[in-house]
Amino acid sequence: MLTQIDELLKDVNDFSPGSKEELEAFRLKYLGKKGVLGGLFSGLKEVTPQEKKSAGLAINNLKNAVRDKINSHKNAFDKVIKKSNIDTSKPVGLNSFGSRHPISLIKNQIVDIFKKIGFGISEGPEIEDDWHNFSALNLPKEHPARDMQDTFFIQTNPDLLLRTHTSSVQVRHMESIQPPIRTVSPGRVYRNEAVSARAHCLFHQIEGLYIDEHVSFADLKQTIMYFAKEMFGEETKIRLRPSFFPFTEPSAEVDIYWGLKNESDYRITKGTGWLEILGCGMVDPNVLENCNIDSKKHSGFAFGMGIERIAMLKYGVTDLRLFFENDVRFLKQFSSL
Repeated sequence: MLTQIDELLKDVNDFSPGSKEELEAFRLKYLGKKGVLGGLFSGLKEVTPQEKKSAGLAINNLKNAVRDKINSHKNAFDKVIKKSNIDTSKPVGLNSFGSRHPISLIKNQIVDIFKKIGFGISEGPEIEDDWHNFSALNLPKEHPARDMQDTFFIQTNPDLLLRTHTSSVQVRHMESIQPPIRTVSPGRVYRNEAVSARAHCLFHQIEGLYIDEHVSFADLKQTIMYFAKEMFGEETKIRLRPSFFPFTEPSAEVDIYWGLKNESDYRITKGTGWLEILGCGMVDPNVLENCNIDSKKHSGFAFGMGIERIAMLKYGVTDLRLFFENDVRFLKQFSSL
């Protein structure tokens, strides 16, 4: 046994690792549960009593030599790494930087615009009940307007569904606090639609709500005008067309004048030069009453827009699906924004 230990001690002294991985393999070889030293200690049972003392002393010397070798090289490796500031956990060759998604860029820009005029941010669950998504918004079970949007239902009786608009967040906000209320609600919404270049089953909305005393349609128009100029430029013109939404009365759709400078403008505006960007209206008194707000004392307006639509206009994107495919070639174009 003593001859074997002397040979092992010579190997230990001659060992010179080239990396931390080699040093770790050396440690496991000698100090692991099934390592060399463990086998030597087990072999002491078969040594004669006269040799046991000298054999045990030799094994301990070997063990100390192994530990000294490991500690000396470990400290040397640590000093090299510290001196060179090398991040050994960093993947090799990944020097490129990421960027925000275009949807996030537009959402943040819209939120910042409304923050400047005192709007806060409110958020709510994406899985909603029937009351907050439909009934409280003046859409009773038998109302024909429910046919306007196909819904992803999770369960029935009671109904749970993926929200079809962020108006449900506004309902929750009105239920939780009393006017004055001034908030925008960004978030993902879901509708059971076929995926195409102009439609998707998942998209992003941002809706705004302002409730106070003596709020008028003129306040709504000025707010929308302010947003359009901040978003699309000071020279932007808008027009409001009468429309219908169950939760606002009167209701309107807002267009901006895009112009007819090229063939693409003729195509996307259908030759009119005008593009729809959002829907809006004065909050229906029934909605206020459903949320325990006195409709005789308070009034307000609401508006909502699709973030993807605004992004498509701002960046000239013609296919809605590009926002959801995570194609690096597409996303790299927004790295400087």
